[in-house]
Amino acid sequence: MDREVAPDYIRTTRNRRWLFIALGITVTATLLYFFRKSLGSTLESARIRTATVENGNVENTLTASGEVIPAYEQIFTSPIRASIKRILLTPGTQVKPGQAIVELDKSLTEIESERYEDQLKLKQNSIEQLRMKLNKDLYDAEINDRIKLLNINKLRADFEDAKRLQKVGGGTAEDITRAENALKIAELEKQQLENDLKYNRESMGASLKETELGAQIESKNLKELQHKLRMADIVADRKGVLTWVNENIGSSVNEGEMLAKVADLGSFRVEGSCSDIYADQVKAGLNVIIKLNEVTLRGVITQVKPAVKDGVIGFVIQLDNAKSESLRPNMKVEVYVVTSSSSNTLRVANGPAFTGKKKQFVYVLKDNKALRREVETGLSNFDFIEIKSGLEVGEKVILTDLNVYEHLEEISIQ
Repeated sequence: MDREVAPDYIRTTRNRRWLFIALGITVTATLLYFFRKSLGSTLESARIRTATVENGNVENTLTASGEVIPAYEQIFTSPIRASIKRILLTPGTQVKPGQAIVELDKSLTEIESERYEDQLKLKQNSIEQLRMKLNKDLYDAEINDRIKLLNINKLRADFEDAKRLQKVGGGTAEDITRAENALKIAELEKQQLENDLKYNRESMGASLKETELGAQIESKNLKELQHKLRMADIVADRKGVLTWVNENIGSSVNEGEMLAKVADLGSFRVEGSCSDIYADQVKAGLNVIIKLNEVTLRGVITQVKPAVKDGVIGFVIQLDNAKSESLRPNMKVEVYVVTSSSSNTLRVANGPAFTGKKKQFVYVLKDNKALRREVETGLSNFDFIEIKSGLEVGEKVILTDLNVYEHLEEISIQ
């Protein structure tokens, strides 16, 4: 038979249960406290980097790459087919105007030039022969025309005599008709001779002109070849540095093949390139920032190359200070194309804390504490980022990446 439980026992059991619950809650709160402490709500000041919010200009930039090349570089090519006879200068040598660089064997081209001269003389001789022949034919035609005129005068006299004889009864009508026909035939023959004479005069000029044009072509070919022979003396026409030369002595070079490069190392430009996804943003006239080591230079895009190769678009940059001592040929540099800018706006130095989002949380340093704050960003480049809201001038922002602490509203700085 069941017995009723004593009230003291029930009270003791209930109190013990509440005691265990309270103890569990206390232990859980303690563990959470120490867990949060273990996540590091305290940070050493030496581990963080800060920047002060200020007023200034911010330029939005696109990241690209570039290569420094001489602003002026003369490329010498072989104007003729020849062979390399001697190398007169080595790469790196300072070159003066008029100084020879490479000597070519021009013997074959010189022989060809002599052949052109002979052909031109033959053409000129043919012109003289043709002129003499045409003059003779013209002279003969003129003489025949004169003879025919004299013959016509004789036949006209015979015709008049025949008419007089008929009047006095000493001739017949047949004699008159015969004399008249002979005169008309002679007159027609004279017209034919005059037409031939006119044609000979005109054809003489045309024939001479055709032959003279052929001679002019031969003369131009000869002048062109002689010009190439003069250009085959590979001589610098301005001051510079020999950066490259074909040193294969005895090797044959074809017309147009490169022999040497002379560059003016006192002035440079930059050939930039970037992904073609920025093709609609990269335009001539945009300002550009060039960084090489610790030096920053500025320039402007003067040309955007029309062709896209392997997903890359190229452009040419004219430097504001093209004679900087920090520049060297073929040097790789960082290029930042300025697409837009804001003046006299809030800005802070760029750093890992800024992830590229328009709205994000950053930590502001105040009274040895890092306070989490939401900010709105705008334009950015490698140096600064624009702050549209959330910060004020003079506040210090932690630039160090604190993503592991993003659950904390406040961090103590020691």
